[in-house]
Amino acid sequence: MARVKPFLLSAILITPIFLNSCIPPAAVAQNTLTPNQIPQQAPIKVISPTSTNQPQVAQQPATQVAVKKSYKGLNFTAGVPHLTAKAAIVIDVNTGQILTSKNADTQRAVASTQKLLTALVTLEAGSIEDPVIVQLTDTQVEPIKLYLRVGETYSRADLLTALLVRSGNDAARSLARDVAGSNVGFAARMNHKAAQLGMTRSHFKNPSGLTVEGQYSTARDMAKLAVAAYRNPFIRQCVQIKKLEFKRPQRNSLWLSNTNQLLKRLPFVNGMKTGTTKASGKCLISSASHQGRTVIAVVLGSTPAEVWKDSEKLLRWSLDLPETSP
Repeated sequence: MARVKPFLLSAILITPIFLNSCIPPAAVAQNTLTPNQIPQQAPIKVISPTSTNQPQVAQQPATQVAVKKSYKGLNFTAGVPHLTAKAAIVIDVNTGQILTSKNADTQRAVASTQKLLTALVTLEAGSIEDPVIVQLTDTQVEPIKLYLRVGETYSRADLLTALLVRSGNDAARSLARDVAGSNVGFAARMNHKAAQLGMTRSHFKNPSGLTVEGQYSTARDMAKLAVAAYRNPFIRQCVQIKKLEFKRPQRNSLWLSNTNQLLKRLPFVNGMKTGTTKASGKCLISSASHQGRTVIAVVLGSTPAEVWKDSEKLLRWSLDLPETSP
């Protein structure tokens, strides 16, 4: 049972982070591949999304690539896992090394995984202790809601925590309106932050990730966002909460279970965010740590049955954990 204690704003504001910003130049040259340096292999057939809500982009070859059979003492003897997901990428958080990728630069809907960006923008907008008074427009959203009531007052910290644990769309709308005056104004801030993070193939139009024409990202861009989010202490603490007591004024508390099932299944998993719409398919950004190493796997366009398997396979492979380990 967990409840996040708010951090001082000075502890949570972050400098725009690029994937290789933490590595000395020499290490970058030796260990990190740029997008143009990733070796290309024979195309893998991938079925393109059929939804009319998908962003219209030029078709690119479907490729899945791995860096090497070994990396920093790890032995990837089993080879790159086969994935159901239409796009994926795995990154070493400490070094920025891309360990494997599949259609990493293909633009597509990413659903609620973009709430990591909603959280970052909110955290940079002022004190997380600021009160948020719920308005009618905040509650007019489906499908996942916390059932906030008009006139109720919450702190930004309370709404952010519930947003990252249970993915409440009414919480996202409340925060966006409070921070920027409207969802449109907040989307402008999201795109500004995305540009700072180097997310060059992304565009956002709302804080929730609900499908709208012209909103999209890529696996590579979402990995950049995930690394920045993981390095924020408040977000990192929220995304690993398995069950949260969400206190509501004049009502009973609401107990919220994290939408990320891997938190309950795998002890080495410590975040991050799920996402699902008809246009996006099942999406999951997951982080995991083992023996001092942390990796993040981005899985987009999977299925309800396979998204957890896709993510687990990538995390075990990248951390060199056998399938029989805990």
